[in-house]
Amino acid sequence: MKILGVETSCDETAAAVVANGTEILSNVVSSQVALHRPYGGVVPELASRNHLQLIDSVIDEALSDAGTSITEIDAVAATYGPGLAASLLIGLNAAKGIALATGKPFIAINHVEAHLYSPLLVNARVDALPMVSLIVSGGHTILAHATAVGRHEILGQTVDDAAGEAFDKVAKLLGLGYPGGPEIERRAGHGNPAAIDFPRSMLNDDTYNFSFSGVKTSVLYFLRKNPHHRVDDVCASFQEAVVDVLVGKTIRAAEEFDVKTVSASGGVSINRRFREKLGVECTQRGLQLLLVPAALCTDNAAMIAALAYHHLSRDGTSDYSLDVAPSIGLGSGSAS
Repeated sequence: MKILGVETSCDETAAAVVANGTEILSNVVSSQVALHRPYGGVVPELASRNHLQLIDSVIDEALSDAGTSITEIDAVAATYGPGLAASLLIGLNAAKGIALATGKPFIAINHVEAHLYSPLLVNARVDALPMVSLIVSGGHTILAHATAVGRHEILGQTVDDAAGEAFDKVAKLLGLGYPGGPEIERRAGHGNPAAIDFPRSMLNDDTYNFSFSGVKTSVLYFLRKNPHHRVDDVCASFQEAVVDVLVGKTIRAAEEFDVKTVSASGGVSINRRFREKLGVECTQRGLQLLLVPAALCTDNAAMIAALAYHHLSRDGTSDYSLDVAPSIGLGSGSAS
């Protein structure tokens, strides 16, 4: 079964064709980073306009790369939330239109849930579940326990800034470029992670929630008190503080829930120090670690199409009256 997936939740216009939930036949992503860089963040109106201009050509390219046509597609899926409302509307309506015109099944997908199960797309192992999964990006930091595709519970999530958001804000404080995550990682590679003892907020509390507002504020105060700071050391120390919390809580959850698999997804999971430290901790405890390539960590449509395969088999199609849900949470699951 070949499913066309469409993703426009934020600032990437994406389309992909995935067969049987695991075989990526195409995965096209048109990034808007250059468009939004002068503003230091995503401008919603610019994002939706850009989606509208590109959506048809991106879908056509995805079909062409997959060596298929719209008539050979078995179903069409799109993100309906969470995300920017105007951006979500472009992709969701495009997918509905294609499905309606061709008579193909339509499936609406939760973007965060797609991230949760994206490691299974390239690690199709029958023994992967149950698993503890960390979803860490610019908008989300969520720790979940999944026992089967579509069966999961949230263990904890950020109570303020998401990890990726903190990276962007600290990068702005340091006068670095946008997006902030790659810039901080690059500078951190030349710094000393032990130079500054930034706080590991909520690392040792009795929940699986996260908080990154405090470490961001600590960076701000440090910069004010130390005008002759070394940027590389600030980046390395800040990155280490965030990574310690992400890895520490994930490993603790894996041990408490007695799982053999840990996974991580979302844009921040590309970070090399995060992958290195999580890998070491998992190896020491005999845990299987599932990660995905960078192209599937950031927003993409392959994960949308892959999850749609499972939802179609289990839940059937979604209703055409379904509207976008900009603030939907992971716990809401599939739409019908």
